[in-house]
Amino acid sequence: MVVRRRVVVAGRVQGVFFRDTCRTEARRAGVSGSVGNRSDGRVEAVFEGDDGAVEGLVDWCRHGPPRARVDGVEVTDEPPTGERGFHVG
Repeated sequence: MVVRRRVVVAGRVQGVFFRDTCRTEARRAGVSGSVGNRSDGRVEAVFEGDDGAVEGLVDWCRHGPPRARVDGVEVTDEPPTGERGFHVG
């Protein structure tokens, strides 16, 4: 089943290769979407793909790459849009 989830991650998540590592993990899992920095210091990602693969990426966001410190994660379900590829914004 294809699902889409928007994830907003708070903590020390900018300047620690969060976006680049997230892109690598998403592509490895075959998940489409995007990830980008927000002006409030958080990182926002959208994942669309197989339910299990998307859930794996949401779980990855709960700790992020080695230099990150994740203080909180907000997850919102959205209707799939048929997105293709994964992009860093």
